Amino acid sequence: MQFMTTLADAWQQRNSLLCVGLDPDPARFPRHLIGRDDAIFTFCREIVDTTADLVCCFKPQIAYFAAHRAEDQLEALIEHIHARHPGLPVILDAKRGDIGSTADQYAIEAFERFGADAVTVNPYMGRDSVEPYLAWPGKGVILLCRTSNAGGSDLQFLDVGGGERLFERVARLVAEDWNTSGNCALVVGATFPDEIARVRRLTGDMPLLVPGIGAQGGDVEATVRAGCTADGGGLMINSSRAIIYAGGGEDFATAARAAAIATRDEINRHRPVPVHRI
Repeated sequence: MQFMTTLADAWQQRNSLLCVGLDPDPARFPRHLIGRDDAIFTFCREIVDTTADLVCCFKPQIAYFAAHRAEDQLEALIEHIHARHPGLPVILDAKRGDIGSTADQYAIEAFERFGADAVTVNPYMGRDSVEPYLAWPGKGVILLCRTSNAGGSDLQFLDVGGGERLFERVARLVAEDWNTSGNCALVVGATFPDEIARVRRLTGDMPLLVPGIGAQGGDVEATVRAGCTADGGGLMINSSRAIIYAGGGEDFATAARAAAIATRDEINRHRPVPVHRI
């Protein structure tokens, strides 16, 4: 699966820029799932199957699986998405950052063991720490740039010379030097729409993964206006908790679908080109 091609197809065919983040916390599961050995897989599968026609991608966060020794359920979940919803890309949110042979192994873990179509990567150890992922040209490499948390400014907003901020240097390096296979994207938080607009100017039509709407309070309209490309694409706007925990009972998946529809439609209202309803 070519990540960039399938992502572009999903934007168009599903009429959606919404990415649903899968952050399964058993403490928040409905009562009927508590104690089940496959609770994490079952919870996520139900969310996936009821929202797949509404999204451009899914983003499981590896820590929520690893903390509960549920990596096998993560493998099964990604396999299920590919089998049940072909053409819908899966981003493994791992934020890996290391060098040499260790980075090689992280790439193998993401792309071979888990079968992800893309992975989030920390670029702050430089190009050689990213090259093992770039060596997989069909896979997406999504690099942290301007993250949604307030503390990101401690480093990402530092002046690195001539008035250029560190996040701007990262965006420019990725766009001009690292994206030789055309498989790179950047993480830019919805909590900083001005920085989204700046990154968009620096990177052209490069896809942006945008966390921070929903529970983190990012503004949807400001995000879309700052980051959408001229054709109405270019963004993977992630919402996790506000969708997957929209309901707490046995109808949790139905509630998640309703929240996903509302979020997708709000995003679409602000896209720069007419969109059709599905």
